Amino acid sequence: MLATKVFRSAQPLRSNVRRYASPPGPASTGSSNNAIYALLAGAGLLGGGYYYYRITEPKPEAHAPPSADERKTVPKPEAHAPSLADERKTVPSSPAPSASAPQKAFRGGDQGFVDLKLESVEEINHNTKKFRFALPNSDDVSGLSIASALLTKYKGPEMEKPVIRPYTPTSDEDAKGYLDFVIKVYPNGPMSEHLHAMKPDQRLDFKGPIPKYPWEANKHDHIALIAGGTGITPMYQLARAIFKNPADRTKVTLVFGNLTEADILLKPEFEDLENTYPNRFRAFYVLDRPPEGWPQGKGHITAELLKTVLPEPKEENVKIFVCGPPGLYKAVSGAKKSVAEQGELTGMLKELGYRQDQVYKF
Repeated sequence: MLATKVFRSAQPLRSNVRRYASPPGPASTGSSNNAIYALLAGAGLLGGGYYYYRITEPKPEAHAPPSADERKTVPKPEAHAPSLADERKTVPSSPAPSASAPQKAFRGGDQGFVDLKLESVEEINHNTKKFRFALPNSDDVSGLSIASALLTKYKGPEMEKPVIRPYTPTSDEDAKGYLDFVIKVYPNGPMSEHLHAMKPDQRLDFKGPIPKYPWEANKHDHIALIAGGTGITPMYQLARAIFKNPADRTKVTLVFGNLTEADILLKPEFEDLENTYPNRFRAFYVLDRPPEGWPQGKGHITAELLKTVLPEPKEENVKIFVCGPPGLYKAVSGAKKSVAEQGELTGMLKELGYRQDQVYKF
């Protein structure tokens, strides 16, 4: 399983390969990552690194102010001042209440745990399911911010203490009436095994939101998401929020390692982002056991791969996010010290010159 994979560095790339992501010339129509992989395969670098095209966004056209003649043709809105008698006729005796914001199911603080009913279960692959839990009211929203998670709690009949685990929903924060979770079952994982045994109409305790990394539009010029296994869920939460906001122009690079192609969770969602925002989002997938003819990364996430696809730390306002099994943390960034403390930056990112403040471990 991913938790036991050993991540290793690749052999050095040839000296004529460009390091890090950098702006190329104009992109041709219909360019894709597969074309990049094919180019690298010809150079013998497919297993060790990828050339990442970072296309510069065109600047919006400047709109000149209207000329004097144009201003003459634009009529000014007429001001209609109703008489007092007319005002009395149009103002209701009991004004209708203004539309209020949706109620938040999770408010944090001393709210405690809230039990939610499991509404449906969907099979994703051989060891992963999508769970939909109903919020207390059909018009409630979750109350989660970007980025944040929820705690789950379960105590079995023979358990001395309850098991508590954090999970990041995959549903939109504005979705009303439900929460979706994509969860993989792990052998001897008490919470994941309990969840995978649950049936619709059963209930589970949740608490939160548990704040993680506070995001605001354009906080960074370029972010990189390095994930393994179900560590992809907070990455998807962050990416979804960025591309949902028209004012946010952040560029996003995803590097996602898995055992097999079937283990690539949320791949259709990321492909949709890549097709919709080809100048701002690129995803690179690495498989430990790739199928025959697999056109992308083979083996493990390596330092040479990261050096080739990530933005150079000294050139941009970048932030690197890491989430996955212990082996990935150890190799890429070093483990978190605790829930509240990030711990020392080590591993590949340290070797590549990233600073402690440029890396966040979920």
